[in-house]
Amino acid sequence: MEIFKCFYFNLLATTFMFTAVLAIDPYSEALLSLKSELVDDDDTLHDWVVPIGGNLTEKSYACSWSGIKCNKDSTIVTAIDLSMKKLGGVMSGKQFTIFTKLSDLNLSYNFFSGQLPLEIFNLTSLQNLDISRNNFSGHFPGGISRLQNLVVFDALSNSFSGPLPAEFSELEYLKVLNLAGSYFKGPIPSEYGFFRSLEFLHLAGNFLSGNIPPELGNLKTMIHMEIGYNFFQSSIPSQIGNMSKLQYLDIAGANLSGPIPKQLSNLTNLQSLYLFRNNLTGLIPSELSKIKALVDLDLSDNLLSGSIPESFSELKSLRLLSLMYNDMSGTVPEAIAELPSLETLLIWNNRFSGSLTQSLGRNSKLKWVDVCMNNFTGSIPRDICVSGVLFKLILFSNKFSGDLYPLSNCSSLVRLRLEDNSFSGEIPLKFSHLPDLSYVDLSMNNFVGGIPSDISQAIQLEYFNVSYNPQLGGIIPSQIWSLPLLQKISASSCGILGNLSSFEPCKSISAIELDRNKLSGTIPNSVSNCQALKQMKLSNNNLTGHVPEELASIPVLGVVDLSNNKFNGPIPAKFGSSSSLQLLNVSFNYISGSIPTGKSFRLMDSSAFVGNSELCGAPLRPCPDSVRILGGKGAWRLTRVVLLSVGLLIILLGLAFGIRYFRRGVKSQWKMISFSGLPQFTANDVLTSFSATKITEVPSPSPLISKAVLPTGITVLVKKIEWEARSTKVVSEFVMQLGNARHNNLIRLLGFCFNQHQAYLLYDCLPNGNLAEKIGMKWDWAAKFRTVIGIARGLCFLHHQCFPAIPHGDLKSTNIIFDENMEPHLAEFGFKHVLNMSKGFSLTSAKREKETEHNEAMKEELCMDVYKFGEMVLEILTRGRLTNAAASIHSKPWEVILRETYNENEVNSASSLQEIKLALEVAKLCTRSRSSDRPSMEEALKLLSGLKPLKDDTAQEGY
Repeated sequence: MEIFKCFYFNLLATTFMFTAVLAIDPYSEALLSLKSELVDDDDTLHDWVVPIGGNLTEKSYACSWSGIKCNKDSTIVTAIDLSMKKLGGVMSGKQFTIFTKLSDLNLSYNFFSGQLPLEIFNLTSLQNLDISRNNFSGHFPGGISRLQNLVVFDALSNSFSGPLPAEFSELEYLKVLNLAGSYFKGPIPSEYGFFRSLEFLHLAGNFLSGNIPPELGNLKTMIHMEIGYNFFQSSIPSQIGNMSKLQYLDIAGANLSGPIPKQLSNLTNLQSLYLFRNNLTGLIPSELSKIKALVDLDLSDNLLSGSIPESFSELKSLRLLSLMYNDMSGTVPEAIAELPSLETLLIWNNRFSGSLTQSLGRNSKLKWVDVCMNNFTGSIPRDICVSGVLFKLILFSNKFSGDLYPLSNCSSLVRLRLEDNSFSGEIPLKFSHLPDLSYVDLSMNNFVGGIPSDISQAIQLEYFNVSYNPQLGGIIPSQIWSLPLLQKISASSCGILGNLSSFEPCKSISAIELDRNKLSGTIPNSVSNCQALKQMKLSNNNLTGHVPEELASIPVLGVVDLSNNKFNGPIPAKFGSSSSLQLLNVSFNYISGSIPTGKSFRLMDSSAFVGNSELCGAPLRPCPDSVRILGGKGAWRLTRVVLLSVGLLIILLGLAFGIRYFRRGVKSQWKMISFSGLPQFTANDVLTSFSATKITEVPSPSPLISKAVLPTGITVLVKKIEWEARSTKVVSEFVMQLGNARHNNLIRLLGFCFNQHQAYLLYDCLPNGNLAEKIGMKWDWAAKFRTVIGIARGLCFLHHQCFPAIPHGDLKSTNIIFDENMEPHLAEFGFKHVLNMSKGFSLTSAKREKETEHNEAMKEELCMDVYKFGEMVLEILTRGRLTNAAASIHSKPWEVILRETYNENEVNSASSLQEIKLALEVAKLCTRSRSSDRPSMEEALKLLSGLKPLKDDTAQEGY
């Protein structure tokens, strides 16, 4: 009976569910089918369900679901909005055939992929179709012309490829067409000049090439056009000037050449014109002043010459004027200061001269002025901050003079850079009235009167630099260490007097540079409060007392320079255990005792300790073995007893070691040094593993490399070198420096097994081959740029964070090795010098004979590394095509090199185009023929990282 009941109820439930299924209307059924295809990890479509037992009516269940709109009777679905629901998957499109009255379909901000379903083009009532911010891919399918009612089509940021579909131009009512941010190739179809209603066209950030079609000038309805960040091989068509309703034109970063056509002045409704980051030449047409509605004008980063047109005084609506990084000259027209709407003036890195008109700022609400790296003279305009909204004033590297009184009450300032000028007088900044000021650089001027005492009230201040104002004088304000956000204070060569005040509370300071002053007294023990301190430079002062042990307790302290002072006493032993210390320079003081024996000190050069007659220990002279305690005859008797005892002990130990030596044979002469990352093996362990395993040769330009497996199963690369016995000490010291050099982009030297005649160097064995194997292969730009940055970081570490610096010496593609994450590591760094030292020659030993020659040789080695880095960047960018960097990149026209390099690298974003250009520019700097003209690796890395503005042949924003 129970079985019968169970069967009965199951049959009843099944019948009930079947009836409910039959009750689903066609719209709901189609949408449930669509839901079944989608990936919905967040269950955003949880309400797309049909209630069990629902009755079939004329109304659709779907009309109550999220994202669905229907007509008034709830019988017909008219709009589907699935935007920003984190949906994914590939849509078949079969469900769309039922939605004949659908007017709006929004799939934006999701993760849909695959081909765009053709069935969407059967939705002939569609007026708005938004598929932006997805990952639809492949060639754009044909059939879009069937959507004859379409008004808006937005496909921004997908992965479409192939040519732009010309059939869009057949859509009579289309007003918005957005195909930006995909991988479309080829030219803009000339048919795009025959849209009848188009008002918005966005094609930027693709791989479009060829000429910009002059037919675009026929678009009389166009209001907004963006077609930049592509690879056109043309100038700006003069016909663009016929787009009479155009208000916004952006063709930035598009490889345009030639002059700016004066016909653009016919765009009298234009409000924004962006032509930056191209190769435009010639003068700025004075006719542009006819565009009375112009608000934003950005022509920066081109090759424009001549002066700013006087007629620009007519641009009364102009808010942004950006002409930075061109080759312009002359003076800034006084009428520019009369523009009532001007907020941002960016004209840095040109050849402008003369003075800035004194009325600048009087007639408009200036917010940002950057005129750095020109030849301006004269004083700061008196009214530059009168409006009270100026937050960024950048005037560095000019010839300005006079005082700073126009800025004394400029309470809106956030960033102030006036370095490398000829300003004089006192620093009149009232920091109590500058609540938002975060960055101040007044270095390399002629200020006097000291650092303002109220600087402690600048609570947002992060960076303060007044270095190289030799007559500044004064004292270090006692409360400066209390600034809560201050990270760096630099006041070198300022003639500052007095003592260092207590470091209270010193929360965030990472760099203190007070060298070459007249400071006296001691370093307060409260320096231990500066737990974020990485660098302290106090050299060339009159400081006295002991070196505080508290300095050694700062966990991140890397560089301490106390040279040329009057410090006395020992170096605190605690420094020997510091894991962050890279340099402690105490040269030319009265330091005594022994130099600590920690790892950090083994890497330091003797120049950091010279000039202290009572200081001993490596790398200086050895310390005395014993100290006389007693005097007189008793002392002599005691000494004889001690000497006899020690002698007897030595004889016994010698016999013991001799027996052990003869038992173990030649292997007893081997020594083993393990660095971080390798277990503490003995020499015997390592040598035994060599004989117990088959040593496999590794393909390499050097026959000295092989591979071996150590006792714990670690696979290492082994390099064997032979040397003369007299070279053992100097080579082993240098190898110690190499072994302690640790960086994410250096291959690790794990250990060093050696005797008087030969040595084995044990390196990490990385799994993914070297750069030479990959250069000719096809790999994406992101991986290439990451490789370039990684190599630069590794070299920067060797050159600027190792003391003394380590030249790589043999930088080439076979010496760039990839780990399991395809991160590049520099191999064989310093090995060239190891080989030289093993033959009796070394830069280090040369130093002992002639310091100047050593420094020059080291400098040349570092410069050669920079040159080789530039060549390597070109190899990566051109897949090995540019092998003679100097001849190739410096002889061809720049636009030709850019075009060729763009074509050889597949990029997927506008930022990638900028990165390619930036990498090329840095490579060009690094391969200059004169070594003195090349940047340091630190500068090259900053340029590549966008942290430093490019000069001369390069382009970056000022800051």
